[in-house]
Amino acid sequence: MRAMQLDQPGQPLRLADAAVPEPGPHEVLLRVTVCGVCRTDLHVVDGELPHPKLPLVPGHEIVGTVERVGPEVERWRSGDRIGVPWLGWTCGECAQCRAGRENLCERARFTGYDLDGGYAEYTVADERYCFAIPESYRDEQAAPLLCAGLIGYRSLRMTDDGERLGLYGFGAAAHIVAQVAVYQGRRVFAFTRPGDDEAQRFARDLGAVWAGSSREEPPELLDAAILFAPVGALVPAALGAVRKGGVVVCAGIHMSDIPSFPYSLLWGERVVRSVANLERRDGEEFLTLAPRVPVRTTTESHPLEAANEALAALREGRVQGAAVLRLAGTGPDRRTAPRSSSA
Repeated sequence: MRAMQLDQPGQPLRLADAAVPEPGPHEVLLRVTVCGVCRTDLHVVDGELPHPKLPLVPGHEIVGTVERVGPEVERWRSGDRIGVPWLGWTCGECAQCRAGRENLCERARFTGYDLDGGYAEYTVADERYCFAIPESYRDEQAAPLLCAGLIGYRSLRMTDDGERLGLYGFGAAAHIVAQVAVYQGRRVFAFTRPGDDEAQRFARDLGAVWAGSSREEPPELLDAAILFAPVGALVPAALGAVRKGGVVVCAGIHMSDIPSFPYSLLWGERVVRSVANLERRDGEEFLTLAPRVPVRTTTESHPLEAANEALAALREGRVQGAAVLRLAGTGPDRRTAPRSSSA
Protein backbone atom coordinates (compact mmCIF):
# COMPACT_ATOMS: atom_id res chain seq x y z
CA MET A 1 0.00 0.00 0.00
CA ARG A 2 1.04 3.63 -0.42
CA ALA A 3 1.82 5.58 2.73
CA MET A 4 3.42 8.89 3.59
CA GLN A 5 6.05 8.03 6.17
CA LEU A 6 8.07 10.08 8.66
CA ASP A 7 11.57 8.67 9.06
CA GLN A 8 12.99 11.45 11.26
CA PRO A 9 11.37 14.58 12.75
CA GLY A 10 12.28 17.69 10.83
CA GLN A 11 12.43 15.84 7.52
CA PRO A 12 9.75 15.77 4.81
CA LEU A 13 7.44 12.80 4.68
CA ARG A 14 8.45 10.08 2.24
CA LEU A 15 6.09 8.18 -0.06
CA ALA A 16 6.64 4.55 0.90
CA ASP A 17 5.41 1.17 -0.28
CA ALA A 18 4.30 -0.57 2.93
CA ALA A 19 2.59 -3.84 3.77
CA VAL A 20 -1.13 -3.74 4.55
CA PRO A 21 -1.34 -4.16 8.35
CA GLU A 22 -3.11 -7.10 9.94
CA PRO A 23 -5.81 -6.33 12.52
CA GLY A 24 -5.27 -7.64 16.04
CA PRO A 25 -7.99 -9.33 18.12
CA HIS A 26 -9.79 -6.04 18.98
CA GLU A 27 -8.80 -4.15 15.84
CA VAL A 28 -10.41 -3.30 12.54
CA LEU A 29 -8.62 -2.90 9.22
CA LEU A 30 -9.76 0.28 7.48
CA ARG A 31 -9.48 1.27 3.87
CA VAL A 32 -8.80 4.98 4.33
CA THR A 33 -10.80 7.33 2.16
CA VAL A 34 -9.89 10.68 3.73
CA CYS A 35 -7.51 11.82 6.45
CA GLY A 36 -7.45 15.32 7.85
CA VAL A 37 -4.24 17.31 8.14
CA CYS A 38 -4.08 18.60 11.69
CA ARG A 39 -1.75 21.03 13.42
CA THR A 40 -0.76 18.18 15.75
CA ASP A 41 0.59 16.36 12.68
CA LEU A 42 2.67 19.45 12.02
CA HIS A 43 4.04 19.42 15.58
CA VAL A 44 4.97 15.74 15.18
CA VAL A 45 6.63 16.19 11.79
CA ASP A 46 8.50 19.33 12.90
CA GLY A 47 9.84 17.58 16.00
CA GLU A 48 7.98 19.72 18.54
CA LEU A 49 6.44 16.63 20.17
CA PRO A 50 9.15 14.28 21.49
CA HIS A 51 9.63 10.55 20.96
CA PRO A 52 7.16 9.59 18.22
CA LYS A 53 7.17 6.05 16.94
CA LEU A 54 9.64 5.88 14.04
CA PRO A 55 9.19 5.28 11.23
CA LEU A 56 5.70 6.70 11.55
CA VAL A 57 2.64 7.16 9.36
CA PRO A 58 1.02 10.38 10.68
CA GLY A 59 -2.66 11.29 10.63
CA HIS A 60 -5.45 11.01 13.20
CA GLU A 61 -8.57 12.45 11.53
CA ILE A 62 -9.27 9.25 9.65
CA VAL A 63 -12.43 8.32 7.78
CA GLY A 64 -12.58 4.93 6.14
CA THR A 65 -14.46 1.72 5.48
CA VAL A 66 -13.99 -1.44 7.51
CA GLU A 67 -12.36 -4.08 5.32
CA ARG A 68 -11.75 -6.78 7.90
CA VAL A 69 -12.19 -7.24 11.64
CA GLY A 70 -10.21 -9.05 14.32
CA PRO A 71 -11.67 -12.17 15.94
CA GLU A 72 -12.88 -10.37 19.08
CA VAL A 73 -14.39 -7.31 17.40
CA GLU A 74 -18.07 -6.84 18.29
CA ARG A 75 -19.03 -3.30 17.32
CA TRP A 76 -18.20 -3.12 13.62
CA ARG A 77 -18.45 -5.27 10.52
CA SER A 78 -17.11 -5.15 7.01
CA GLY A 79 -18.50 -2.19 5.06
CA ASP A 80 -19.15 0.09 8.06
CA ARG A 81 -17.97 3.67 7.68
CA ILE A 82 -16.16 4.83 10.79
CA GLY A 83 -13.75 7.48 12.04
CA VAL A 84 -10.51 7.16 13.99
CA PRO A 85 -9.41 10.01 16.32
CA TRP A 86 -6.20 10.96 18.16
CA LEU A 87 -6.89 8.80 21.25
CA GLY A 88 -6.07 5.29 20.09
CA TRP A 89 -5.80 3.21 23.27
CA THR A 90 -5.85 3.55 27.05
CA CYS A 91 -4.88 1.07 29.75
CA GLY A 92 -8.06 1.24 31.87
CA GLU A 93 -5.95 0.51 34.96
CA CYS A 94 -3.99 3.62 35.98
CA ALA A 95 -5.27 6.16 38.51
CA GLN A 96 -6.39 8.54 35.75
CA CYS A 97 -8.38 5.86 33.93
CA ARG A 98 -9.97 4.63 37.16
CA ALA A 99 -11.00 8.20 37.94
CA GLY A 100 -12.76 8.54 34.58
CA ARG A 101 -10.03 10.66 32.99
CA GLU A 102 -8.96 8.40 30.16
CA ASN A 103 -7.66 11.39 28.23
CA LEU A 104 -4.88 11.62 30.84
CA CYS A 105 -4.04 7.89 30.86
CA GLU A 106 -0.40 7.38 31.86
CA ARG A 107 0.11 4.74 29.16
CA ALA A 108 -2.16 6.12 26.43
CA ARG A 109 -1.29 5.54 22.80
CA PHE A 110 -2.17 8.12 20.19
CA THR A 111 -3.01 7.64 16.53
CA GLY A 112 -0.40 9.08 14.21
CA TYR A 113 2.12 9.35 17.07
CA ASP A 114 2.45 6.09 18.99
CA LEU A 115 0.39 4.19 16.40
CA ASP A 116 0.51 4.45 12.62
CA GLY A 117 -2.20 6.74 11.34
CA GLY A 118 -4.16 7.63 8.26
CA TYR A 119 -1.69 9.07 5.75
CA ALA A 120 -1.95 5.69 4.05
CA GLU A 121 -4.33 3.58 2.01
CA TYR A 122 -4.97 1.25 4.96
CA THR A 123 -4.66 1.44 8.72
CA VAL A 124 -5.71 -0.55 11.78
CA ALA A 125 -7.45 0.81 14.87
CA ASP A 126 -8.82 -0.49 18.15
CA GLU A 127 -12.55 -0.90 17.64
CA ARG A 128 -13.29 0.61 21.07
CA TYR A 129 -11.83 3.98 20.08
CA CYS A 130 -13.57 4.41 16.73
CA PHE A 131 -16.71 6.43 16.04
CA ALA A 132 -19.61 6.07 13.66
CA ILE A 133 -19.70 8.93 11.16
CA PRO A 134 -23.03 10.81 10.95
CA GLU A 135 -24.72 9.79 7.73
CA SER A 136 -25.30 13.38 6.62
CA TYR A 137 -21.55 14.05 6.29
CA ARG A 138 -19.44 13.18 3.28
CA ASP A 139 -16.04 11.71 4.09
CA GLU A 140 -14.20 14.96 3.38
CA GLN A 141 -16.60 16.95 5.56
CA ALA A 142 -16.36 14.46 8.41
CA ALA A 143 -12.57 14.19 8.76
CA PRO A 144 -12.01 17.56 10.52
CA LEU A 145 -14.70 16.70 13.06
CA LEU A 146 -12.47 13.95 14.46
CA CYS A 147 -9.85 16.24 16.02
CA ALA A 148 -10.49 19.89 15.23
CA GLY A 149 -14.11 19.28 16.13
CA LEU A 150 -13.55 17.03 19.15
CA ILE A 151 -10.81 19.12 20.77
CA GLY A 152 -12.73 22.28 19.95
CA TYR A 153 -15.84 20.84 21.58
CA ARG A 154 -13.93 19.75 24.68
CA SER A 155 -12.38 23.23 24.90
CA LEU A 156 -15.80 24.84 24.58
CA ARG A 157 -17.06 22.72 27.47
CA MET A 158 -14.27 24.14 29.63
CA THR A 159 -15.62 27.69 29.17
CA ASP A 160 -18.77 26.87 31.14
CA ASP A 161 -21.64 29.02 29.88
CA GLY A 162 -19.65 32.10 28.96
CA GLU A 163 -21.79 34.16 26.60
CA ARG A 164 -18.99 36.34 25.16
CA LEU A 165 -16.44 33.92 23.71
CA GLY A 166 -13.10 34.83 22.18
CA LEU A 167 -11.41 32.49 19.69
CA TYR A 168 -7.70 33.13 19.10
CA GLY A 169 -6.56 31.61 15.81
CA PHE A 170 -9.32 31.01 13.29
CA GLY A 171 -8.42 27.75 11.59
CA ALA A 172 -9.81 24.22 11.51
CA ALA A 173 -10.96 23.99 15.13
CA ALA A 174 -12.19 27.57 15.50
CA HIS A 175 -14.32 27.48 12.36
CA ILE A 176 -16.15 24.48 13.82
CA VAL A 177 -16.40 25.77 17.39
CA ALA A 178 -17.73 29.11 16.19
CA GLN A 179 -20.72 27.39 14.63
CA VAL A 180 -21.46 25.40 17.79
CA ALA A 181 -21.10 28.49 19.97
CA VAL A 182 -23.48 30.52 17.81
CA TYR A 183 -25.94 27.60 17.90
CA GLN A 184 -25.74 27.72 21.71
CA GLY A 185 -26.60 31.40 21.72
CA ARG A 186 -23.11 32.73 22.46
CA ARG A 187 -21.48 35.73 20.84
CA VAL A 188 -18.18 34.94 19.14
CA PHE A 189 -15.22 37.32 18.92
CA ALA A 190 -12.58 36.05 16.48
CA PHE A 191 -8.88 36.96 16.67
CA THR A 192 -6.63 36.25 13.68
CA ARG A 193 -3.09 36.95 12.56
CA PRO A 194 -2.60 40.69 11.97
CA GLY A 195 -3.62 41.58 8.44
CA ASP A 196 -5.51 38.34 7.75
CA ASP A 197 -8.59 40.01 6.34
CA GLU A 198 -9.72 36.81 4.63
CA ALA A 199 -9.84 34.86 7.92
CA GLN A 200 -11.70 37.73 9.56
CA ARG A 201 -14.31 37.73 6.79
CA PHE A 202 -14.55 33.94 7.14
CA ALA A 203 -15.23 34.33 10.87
CA ARG A 204 -17.93 36.91 10.31
CA ASP A 205 -19.53 34.71 7.66
CA LEU A 206 -19.77 31.96 10.31
CA GLY A 207 -21.54 34.24 12.75
CA ALA A 208 -18.80 36.08 14.67
CA VAL A 209 -20.07 39.42 15.94
CA TRP A 210 -16.54 40.86 15.78
CA ALA A 211 -13.32 39.83 14.07
CA GLY A 212 -9.95 41.51 14.30
CA SER A 213 -6.24 41.09 14.89
CA SER A 214 -4.86 39.24 17.90
CA ARG A 215 -3.09 42.51 18.73
CA GLU A 216 -6.41 44.31 19.12
CA GLU A 217 -8.63 44.49 22.17
CA PRO A 218 -12.21 43.30 21.71
CA PRO A 219 -14.94 45.94 21.92
CA GLU A 220 -16.08 44.51 25.27
CA LEU A 221 -14.69 42.20 27.94
CA LEU A 222 -15.05 38.49 27.25
CA ASP A 223 -16.41 35.80 29.54
CA ALA A 224 -13.99 33.22 28.16
CA ALA A 225 -11.37 32.73 25.48
CA ILE A 226 -10.03 29.65 23.70
CA LEU A 227 -6.52 29.74 22.26
CA PHE A 228 -6.10 27.54 19.20
CA ALA A 229 -3.03 29.37 17.93
CA PRO A 230 0.09 27.77 19.51
CA VAL A 231 1.52 31.15 20.50
CA GLY A 232 2.35 31.58 24.18
CA ALA A 233 2.28 35.38 23.96
CA LEU A 234 -1.47 35.16 23.41
CA VAL A 235 -2.05 33.91 26.97
CA PRO A 236 -1.46 37.28 28.66
CA ALA A 237 -3.28 39.00 25.80
CA ALA A 238 -6.32 36.79 26.36
CA LEU A 239 -6.16 37.27 30.14
CA GLY A 240 -6.30 40.99 29.53
CA ALA A 241 -9.40 40.54 27.39
CA VAL A 242 -11.50 38.46 29.83
CA ARG A 243 -13.52 39.78 32.76
CA LYS A 244 -12.92 38.89 36.41
CA GLY A 245 -13.77 35.22 36.90
CA GLY A 246 -13.19 34.53 33.21
CA VAL A 247 -11.35 31.53 31.84
CA VAL A 248 -8.65 31.19 29.19
CA VAL A 249 -8.44 27.73 27.65
CA CYS A 250 -5.25 26.65 25.86
CA ALA A 251 -6.47 24.08 23.37
CA GLY A 252 -3.26 23.01 21.64
CA ILE A 253 -1.00 20.06 22.37
CA HIS A 254 2.04 22.32 21.93
CA MET A 255 2.61 26.02 22.48
CA SER A 256 5.57 28.35 22.41
CA ASP A 257 6.76 29.61 25.79
CA ILE A 258 4.38 31.85 27.69
CA PRO A 259 6.11 35.13 28.58
CA SER A 260 6.02 36.51 32.10
CA PHE A 261 3.11 38.80 32.86
CA PRO A 262 1.92 40.84 35.83
CA TYR A 263 -0.15 39.07 38.44
CA SER A 264 -2.84 41.70 37.98
CA LEU A 265 -3.83 39.98 34.70
CA LEU A 266 -4.58 36.75 36.59
CA TRP A 267 -5.99 38.33 39.73
CA GLY A 268 -9.75 38.53 40.04
CA GLU A 269 -10.13 34.73 39.95
CA ARG A 270 -9.31 34.49 36.29
CA VAL A 271 -8.31 30.97 35.29
CA VAL A 272 -5.84 29.62 32.74
CA ARG A 273 -6.20 25.93 31.88
CA SER A 274 -5.15 23.48 29.21
CA VAL A 275 -7.04 20.83 27.31
CA ALA A 276 -5.35 17.48 26.85
CA ASN A 277 -6.45 14.93 24.27
CA LEU A 278 -10.06 13.76 24.37
CA GLU A 279 -12.37 11.25 25.97
CA ARG A 280 -14.60 8.92 24.02
CA ARG A 281 -17.54 10.71 25.63
CA ASP A 282 -16.47 13.89 23.82
CA GLY A 283 -16.75 12.06 20.51
CA GLU A 284 -20.13 10.57 21.31
CA GLU A 285 -21.57 13.92 22.36
CA PHE A 286 -20.07 16.03 19.61
CA LEU A 287 -20.85 13.68 16.71
CA THR A 288 -24.45 13.63 17.92
CA LEU A 289 -24.56 17.42 18.19
CA ALA A 290 -22.78 18.29 14.93
CA PRO A 291 -25.63 17.30 12.55
CA ARG A 292 -28.12 19.21 14.70
CA VAL A 293 -26.28 22.54 14.48
CA PRO A 294 -25.55 21.66 11.65
CA VAL A 295 -21.77 22.10 11.62
CA ARG A 296 -20.44 22.64 8.10
CA THR A 297 -16.74 22.14 7.59
CA THR A 298 -14.76 24.05 4.98
CA THR A 299 -11.99 21.89 3.51
CA GLU A 300 -9.14 22.05 1.03
CA SER A 301 -8.44 18.69 -0.57
CA HIS A 302 -5.00 17.31 -1.49
CA PRO A 303 -3.90 13.95 -2.88
CA LEU A 304 -1.97 11.67 -0.53
CA GLU A 305 1.33 12.38 -2.32
CA ALA A 306 0.92 16.11 -1.59
CA ALA A 307 0.95 15.67 2.19
CA ASN A 308 4.13 17.73 2.53
CA GLU A 309 2.57 20.57 0.55
CA ALA A 310 -0.56 20.44 2.72
CA LEU A 311 1.54 20.58 5.88
CA ALA A 312 3.51 23.51 4.48
CA ALA A 313 0.30 25.41 3.73
CA LEU A 314 -0.87 24.79 7.30
CA ARG A 315 2.49 25.85 8.71
CA GLU A 316 2.36 29.10 6.74
CA GLY A 317 -1.25 29.91 7.60
CA ARG A 318 -2.53 29.44 4.05
CA VAL A 319 -5.39 27.05 4.86
CA GLN A 320 -8.91 28.38 5.25
CA GLY A 321 -10.86 25.91 7.33
CA ALA A 322 -9.19 22.48 7.25
CA ALA A 323 -6.90 20.58 4.88
CA VAL A 324 -7.58 16.94 4.08
CA LEU A 325 -5.82 14.20 2.15
CA ARG A 326 -8.04 12.30 -0.23
CA LEU A 327 -7.02 8.79 -1.21
CA ALA A 328 -7.31 7.69 -4.85
CA GLY A 329 -10.54 6.15 -6.00
CA THR A 330 -12.84 7.87 -3.49
CA GLY A 331 -15.53 10.04 -4.99
CA PRO A 332 -16.68 13.18 -3.18
CA ASP A 333 -20.23 11.98 -2.64
CA ARG A 334 -19.50 8.52 -1.30
CA ARG A 335 -21.43 7.65 1.86
CA THR A 336 -21.94 4.39 3.73
CA ALA A 337 -24.48 4.36 6.53
CA PRO A 338 -22.91 2.97 9.72
CA ARG A 339 -24.46 0.13 11.64
CA SER A 340 -23.95 1.86 14.99
CA SER A 341 -24.62 5.47 15.97
CA SER A 342 -22.50 5.51 19.13
CA ALA A 343 -18.85 5.15 19.87
